[in-house]
Amino acid sequence: MELAMIGLGKMGLNMAMRLVRGGHRVVGYAPSAASVASAVKMGAEGAPSLDEAVAKLNAPRIVWVMVPAGPITDDTINKLSALLRPGDTVVNGGNSNYKDTIRHADVMRSKAIDFLDSGTSGGVWGLEEGYSLMIGGAAEVVERLRPVFETLAPRKDLGWGYVGPHGAGHFVKMIHNGIEYGMMQALAEGFDIMRAKQEFGLDLAKVAEIWRYGSVVRSWLLDLTARVLSADPTLSDIQPWVADSGEGRWTAAEAMEQDVPAPVITLALQMRFVSRDAENYAARLLAAMRNQFGGHAVKKTV
Repeated sequence: MELAMIGLGKMGLNMAMRLVRGGHRVVGYAPSAASVASAVKMGAEGAPSLDEAVAKLNAPRIVWVMVPAGPITDDTINKLSALLRPGDTVVNGGNSNYKDTIRHADVMRSKAIDFLDSGTSGGVWGLEEGYSLMIGGAAEVVERLRPVFETLAPRKDLGWGYVGPHGAGHFVKMIHNGIEYGMMQALAEGFDIMRAKQEFGLDLAKVAEIWRYGSVVRSWLLDLTARVLSADPTLSDIQPWVADSGEGRWTAAEAMEQDVPAPVITLALQMRFVSRDAENYAARLLAAMRNQFGGHAVKKTV
């Protein structure tokens, strides 16, 4: 099959390369000429504009969008709705909010353009390992694009599938990322507790390796943790500042909207906020309160 890959960040480039390796024709476009050149270097065709990327495809056209959530996605979807024709298909593989995705599907429906949302997981490892794809939209459209999904997935019959109507793909990916936050936080806290037990002199890299095989907590995240600890057990060159992509926030908000308790996911998100607070005014105020009611000592800044 042939398709255009719009957005050539690290994941977009890797997905394009996997498709090229799988025998698909890929036309790549991004605002950065260097990104387009990278796509051409790995076997795709390049396009200097969104218009020309679409023009290079034969009808019915398939356009896969891999751009950041928010205004950039809105702008790209709106432009494609004007460039494409009935029977063409747009797949949004980025991490859009599922509510925006439902709105985007309505825009495309009004133009008789097929639309799918594909929650995509795999990160920088997806090129070699394959991507997990959670797809929302019309089942018959998913079936029509089966060769593309089978090429991107870890195996033709594993790691991808149709999950429901428009928005369902991005909704499932949102929850996936929320769960990921909780799992990462639990692993980080557990290793931190073991590090603090200094009298045992635990080799954290060795513990991670032991857990990787046969244990209940074995997982890909543990594999990556073991890799990190093997390279640098002290993590001395990494700042304790943790970003969030936004999907953890959306998951916590959805839990509140649906009256579903999600304390682990919500707290894991909050801990990422804590990591960014060099001032930590709340902790300072807590120390001051303890001093006021109990005369407890406070540590003064230098």
